[in-house]
Amino acid sequence: MKAAVVDQPGGLDTILIREVDIPQPGPGQVLIKVSYCGCNWADTQMREGIYPHKTTYPLILGMEVAGEVVDVGPNVSHPQPGQRITAMVEGGGYANFCVASAGLATVVPEGLPMASAAAYPVQGLTAYHMLYTVGRISDGDTVLVHASGGGVGLFVTQLAVRAGATVIGTVGTSGKEEKPLAYGATQVINLKEGNFAEQVLDLTQGKGVDLAIDSLGATTLDKTFSAVRMLGHLINIGEAEGQPIENIRQRCLVRSQTFTRFHLGHVMEIPSLWKDGNDFVLDALIAGWLDPTIVEIFPLEQARQMHERIEDRSNSGKLLLQADPSAAIG
Repeated sequence: MKAAVVDQPGGLDTILIREVDIPQPGPGQVLIKVSYCGCNWADTQMREGIYPHKTTYPLILGMEVAGEVVDVGPNVSHPQPGQRITAMVEGGGYANFCVASAGLATVVPEGLPMASAAAYPVQGLTAYHMLYTVGRISDGDTVLVHASGGGVGLFVTQLAVRAGATVIGTVGTSGKEEKPLAYGATQVINLKEGNFAEQVLDLTQGKGVDLAIDSLGATTLDKTFSAVRMLGHLINIGEAEGQPIENIRQRCLVRSQTFTRFHLGHVMEIPSLWKDGNDFVLDALIAGWLDPTIVEIFPLEQARQMHERIEDRSNSGKLLLQADPSAAIG
């Protein structure tokens, strides 16, 4: 089979398309013929060797897939060969075939395109669990969403608006405010135009937001505390702009705020929570009120171009890799 392999961390040229053996499912695993694999910022971090969790090389990139089960390992009763599934994988998704834990595989409902099924596991479930498992969002809340024009930000915006919250977004590139506004954000602030924390306080009559979602890190995270109300909550999910401040405890003390550095992998270890998130997001996709915002699909051979596209930060939405040329787009 063909796969996008990274032998050693580095730049775009480290992504190599080569022939490798089809993996075999072990106990508790399924073998998937991959239709689509989602692209995430974490993929670029793994390629560069800066992912905050342990990464070993060589590796096949890709953490979320949709495809057909073609074989199962010992002790697997569900899903079964022939079923369409979406799954989280520990790498391996940028390939014609990959293995996944059966416990992290979810049957794709009839009527849902496979591209949509591949587009939600990382970003959609991250958004869901930040809002419902960690943030406990409720009707009437005000939520600040950094990078609201990015993949996670667009999922968070849609879910928060659906929950009855007021969403204030930020973007770093002019033009990326269009989609969050179309999805119901009341205001989107360009981070390059003034002090966003002061603008958020003005928009909330000096109170601050109930919940802030920060994927940027660096100096942004420090300033975000100033935009969150007394006893409010801040969730950080990444460091796209660099490592943030270290003394989080001291920063929380100023307004008795709470802080979570969220990692979706911890939810994956709790089957009931994992099922709740998948059920909610899949129901929303089928109902049509949640849009996975797929903006471009690349063939497997263009994995480098896909990474280049996500790194230039010009896209507002989801990028997919099509591993099976015969897979239907719709």
